[in-house]
Order: sequence, then structure tokens, then C-alpha cells
Amino acid sequence: MNREGGCLCGEISYSFNSNAVISASHCHCTDCRKSTGSGKATIIMIQDSSLVINGEIKYFSVTGTDGAVVSRGFCEKCGSPLISKIEGMEGIKLIKAGGLNDSSWVKIDSNFWGDSAENWSPADLTVHTFKKNPIQ
Repeated sequence: MNREGGCLCGEISYSFNSNAVISASHCHCTDCRKSTGSGKATIIMIQDSSLVINGEIKYFSVTGTDGAVVSRGFCEKCGSPLISKIEGMEGIKLIKAGGLNDSSWVKIDSNFWGDSAENWSPADLTVHTFKKNPIQ
């Protein structure tokens, strides 16, 4: 089944096959909180080979807390955060769940950086919670 999403202004759209989904997680790291303007980023990890993007995504890269370079993709026109990629995780993209046209199917598997969760947006402890980044 194809899943679709895009930015707020409609300049960028994307689709991917749901069979390409590896997992769905909340990330509570400082960078994700700052990039979303909320307590966490909800991300869908997919195989890159399934992703089709229409429009041009602008990327901003930072070195994350664990030292990996994280490139966050967004729409240059409206600023909507859409897709991220992490150095060393070739073949994988992280889709921001808020950009999906229909996210009712998303089931969260885990939390990353649970130790960094704010008290006003705590990690959901009913799913597995990694204290830091599980992929180090």
C-alpha cells in the first residue's frame, strides 16, 4: 500500500510503500525538539529505495549529540519539516509523521533519547524506551 504526504503549501509531496517501513518512533533528543518546536519528533523509518519525492527538498545539517551528521529536509517555501537522513545510515530515510496525509496507521514502536524527554512531554513508557540513541 502506498503512503503519501507532503508539505503545508503543497510544493513538495512524497510517497512510499508501507512494506518499506522499518519502524516508527518518538525521538526526544534536543535537536529533534528544536527542529519540530515540540517535545519530540515522531518519525517513520523507511527504506530509501521506496521513497518517491516530487519537488525540491532543502536540507540543513547538524552534528547530533552522538556525533553523527543529521540532515533535516524541509520545504524552502513553507518551512514544513518532512524527511531526515543520518550519516552512516545509508539506504534509510526518516519521514516526519506529521507530514503524512493519513497517519492513522502509524504505531509507535519505541522512544529514542528517553533520558532527554521533557517533563511536559514525557516518553511513553508503554513502548520500549532507549536512554540514548539505539544506533550508536
